[in-house]
Formats: sequence, structure tokens, C-alpha cells
Amino acid sequence: MKLSQNPLPDREMRLPGVGLSGPLPNNTLSLPSALQILSLESNSITGPFPSGFTELKNLTRLYLQFNKFSGPLPLDFSVWNSLSVVNLSNNSFNGSIPSSISNLTHLSSLVLANNSLSGEIPDINVTTLQELSLANNNLSGVVPEPLFNFPSSAFDGNNVTLSTALVPALPMQPPNAQPRKKTREISEPALLGIIIGGSVLAFLVAAAFIIVCWYGEEDANGKPVKSRKKNEVPMKREASDESKKSQDKNNIVFFDDCYLAFDLEDLLRASAEILGKGTFGTTYKAALDDITNVVVKRLKEVTVGKRDFEHHMEVVGKIKHDNVSALRAYFYSKEERLIVYEYYQQGSISAMLHGRNEEGRSSLDWDSRLRIAIGTARGIAHIHAQIGGKLVHGNIKASNIFLNSQGYGCISDIGLATLVNPISPSAMRIAGYRAPEVIDNRKATHASDVYSFGVLLLELLTGKSPANTINEEVVNLVRWVNSVVREEWTAEVFDVELLRYPNIEEEMVEMLQLGLACAARIPEQRPKMRDVVRRVEEIPRVNTGNGPSS
Repeated sequence: MKLSQNPLPDREMRLPGVGLSGPLPNNTLSLPSALQILSLESNSITGPFPSGFTELKNLTRLYLQFNKFSGPLPLDFSVWNSLSVVNLSNNSFNGSIPSSISNLTHLSSLVLANNSLSGEIPDINVTTLQELSLANNNLSGVVPEPLFNFPSSAFDGNNVTLSTALVPALPMQPPNAQPRKKTREISEPALLGIIIGGSVLAFLVAAAFIIVCWYGEEDANGKPVKSRKKNEVPMKREASDESKKSQDKNNIVFFDDCYLAFDLEDLLRASAEILGKGTFGTTYKAALDDITNVVVKRLKEVTVGKRDFEHHMEVVGKIKHDNVSALRAYFYSKEERLIVYEYYQQGSISAMLHGRNEEGRSSLDWDSRLRIAIGTARGIAHIHAQIGGKLVHGNIKASNIFLNSQGYGCISDIGLATLVNPISPSAMRIAGYRAPEVIDNRKATHASDVYSFGVLLLELLTGKSPANTINEEVVNLVRWVNSVVREEWTAEVFDVELLRYPNIEEEMVEMLQLGLACAARIPEQRPKMRDVVRRVEEIPRVNTGNGPSS
């Protein structure tokens, strides 16, 4: 195979999916040194990373994903000091990740997922890095601190730990907390005196505190009563309206059916693990005790006032449905806006679909994917029926969907898009789920929810993420599926993991047609969610006449 720069422009060479195969011998490469963009993705190129690429000093974007490259990565990435995007995913590269990647001061996207890389993750401390995916390799050790800001899905499918991301409390301050002032060093005698005096004072304070706590409250007759137990919530739980009237700023508002019992101090003391940083804030797993875990979403850039925020929480909190993740509690202050959900041990559908088990396979079989689609559709349709048909989800994606106790899809994060600042259209496109007509996340519609659900169906069918990188080079999943179907290569779109299951071709085609109908470019051409539910529920009966098999 030979590559020549003519008649291509001197600064770009784009040959994605053109059927290239075999190795790239260095003596057959004839590439201009001024080349800035090189795209050879989705071919069948074999062999090691081409050493001749080191001559391309001006490269800014390198796309080699979905080929059959093998061997180690280049040791010195510094030769491409202008690189901003590197995508080497879905190959067979092995060895360690070179630490020289940290020298790429303009790097914004690094995607090395689905290779055979091993060793520890280097300390990649590049301030411009916006996207990172190291999933499904053989990496080990601890994730370096500079990479804590990336979601845990960036490291799925490896033997790495985020243990250093575990903190003794959520990284937030109680209301009205003041920053600590720096102290000067003091002499040892003075320090000894302070310790002794402090110990005596602490003893007296503790004794007084015990007396006050034991006899500090009075009943209706003016007699002292014992204080509450430690795990009792200092607010009325039988009616959330009473909770909101409390003057105690530490009060968390619980919903009527919530079985949990904790206050803000309990939440702040809980050990917390960052599950991911999403569009609307950071999500934590908070361990209240040895057996009770909750998910706490810390919202950022909330633009609505307390009354509107509480009204929205009340609307969402009243939704009771098997396919909608129940909102358990919330907290609002000038400093913090927190939302509390149940914790799902199995993780999100995104983690299940794109993570791999020990055999390198997805943990989701065809029946599981059908149940996810059916449950999620039911949940969205129920959301659309609330408050006279005015409620919109606005952020439907695989990372917001979980499995309920029956194994069906269950959706969370309802309507948060209306509470936060508008997100730039370019940032919205990165996720891949956004309908093309939505340029302001606060103005999502039922039709745009249907589009996002259509993308989810295509994701379940193809096993591919809706968007892998943050630039225009990556082909949008909807456009890619449409192009393959137009060429009558429909079988090429399906996840190879699904081909192991017999007699499901008709079901997959039915779901494919429904997904493309939902993801129609023109909003008026998309079906209503109630019709989507009917169609997706009929899919398992295409072949068998029954629902999904166990």
C-alpha cells in the first residue's frame, strides 16, 4: 500500500474507511512535512506505529482508530509538539503509555481506548486536555490526581483504582463557612501550653454539651426531654412542605416515601467517591454507613431561585414509576444545591455497554438491551405525561440510565437542563445525544427527547458511543448509521457481540428502523413517545411471539 500526497492538499490527508490494508512501510510514505491533519481511521492497516510519522513535525490531529495497528506507542510524543487531538483507539497497541504525552501542551483530546496497553497511567498534567478515554486496556495502579476531573468511564475496563479520589467528605463547605486563615509557627513551650489548656477546655465543653443535649429540650409541659438520637433527621419527615418551612439551613428536604435518615452534617462527613463530572455537575457516591450508599449530584451554575428550584424538585419528587429513578431528597442554599438519588450497584448503562468483562465482552446481551430500551421508553413517556404534558427530560443519555430490580431501563436526572446556565452549542454537540435543532439546553422539547432516545437505541445496537472525540472529524453516530444503511450494508452497523445470539436479526432491524425514525433530523417527522413505547414493546414479539427470554 502506498500513500501519496497528491492530489490532496498539503496540510490535510483524510482517508477514513477507504479499504486500506496491510502495513505502512516507511519507504512508501510520501507525506508532506507541512501536513497538519492525518486521518486513516476505519481501515485495516496492520503493523507497528509508522516510524516515518516522526517527520510530520506540524501534525495537529492524528486519527488512526479502528485499524489493526500493534506494538508499542512511540516513546517520544514531543516531536509532535503541536498535537491537539490523538485518537489511536480500537487497535492492538501494547506496552505502556509514554509519559512524554505530558509534553503536548496543546493536547485537547486523547483517546487510547480498546487497545492492550499495560502498566500504570502516567501523570498526564496537561491543562488543555478536555477529553480522555483509556477504557478497556490492561492498565493497573492508581489514577493520577491530575486526571480526577475526568469521569470514571474514562478508565473502565482496567485494573486501576480511584481510591485516592476517595475523600473523607464531599468537597464542599457547610453554609456560611469561612475560609481558614494561615497560622504562623509557634515555639514548643507555647505549643505545650496550648495543648494542655485546650485539653482542659475541651473536657469542660464536652461535659456541658452532654448536659445540654440530654436536657436541652422541653416538652409541651416545660419538662426537659432527651435529645434526638444521632441518626434522626431534625425535621418533620411526614410532609415535605413542613420541611421547607424549617429555619435550620442544615435541613435536607426529604420526600414522603424516603426511608433514609441523615442530615447535611452526616452527608458532609460521609466518605465520597467521584462517579463522574457531567454537563450539569459532579456526581458522588456517598457512604452514609457500612451498608447505606446514596448518589449525590452537586449541581453547578444553577440560575433559578430557591422557589423555582424547590418547585421543580417537588414536581420530580412526586413521580413514582418503575422506570424513573426516584428522587429521595434535595438541599438548597446559596453555597450548595444537592440532589440525592438511590445508588445502583451495577452502574450506568454506559458503563455496562462500553465497559468489558474479563473476556473482553460487553456485559449486556440482546435481551438485556431490549429491556433497557423498553423500560427507558416507558419512563420517558411517563415523564412527558406529567404536569399536563409540559415536563421534558432534556438530558437523555446512557450514563443517566440504570437497571431497575426487574432488569428494565430506569432513567434519572429529570429536567435539570432547565435549572442551569445554557451550554454552548459546540459543547452540546460533543455528547452526541443532542437534537440538531436544540441550541439552548433550557429549551429542550418532547421531540428532542425522542431524538436522544433514538440515539440511545442506535448505541445499544452498534455498541458505539454517540461521540468519541471533541472535534468535527468524528462521524456522528446517527449520520454514520444512515450512511451504512443507504449503502445497503445494514448488517455492518450491529455490535459484533450481538452476532453471537441466534434468531434476533429481525428484532435488531426493527429496533434499527425505530432508532432512525426517532433520530430524524426534522422534529415533526419524529414519532411521539407514546407511539415509541408501543413499537419498542412489539420488537420482542417479531420472532417469538413472546417478550424477552430470561
